[in-house]
Amino acid sequence: MAEVREAQEHRSLVIHADAAVRGNPGEAGIGVVLFDIDGRVVEEFGRFIGTTTEHVAAYSALIEALRAAIALGADEVQLQSASDLLVRQVAGTQEVRQGGLQPLLVETRRLLLRFRRWSIQLLPREATKRPGELANLSIDRQRNK
Repeated sequence: MAEVREAQEHRSLVIHADAAVRGNPGEAGIGVVLFDIDGRVVEEFGRFIGTTTEHVAAYSALIEALRAAIALGADEVQLQSASDLLVRQVAGTQEVRQGGLQPLLVETRRLLLRFRRWSIQLLPREATKRPGELANLSIDRQRNK
């Protein structure tokens, strides 16, 4: 019975995704934390993604978070980000003006189709502190190689 309970806990996830960029463009990392509906961390990770802009890095973090949620079997996600631009564009209240972001928005929307239900919300940066830490740690690790 415990296995069934565990599987059900991951059907609905809260996602905090953030990025860190040192310079703009500059060295970039992403950080992702996925929570179950009770606020427990299900998975977290950071990854160095090379040199890019802050907006591309924010989209990259969200895309990797959505892929992780799909891999965990989630069918509902609550996306929470400190990136105002990202939230507005994904929500459809702001057009994409930078050509390089359009394919990332298309990929984000393609991934969102995999979920029965989703929402996106803007949070203050301090509320999404851990993903930022993970993103910065990934840059630090890359620099120390």
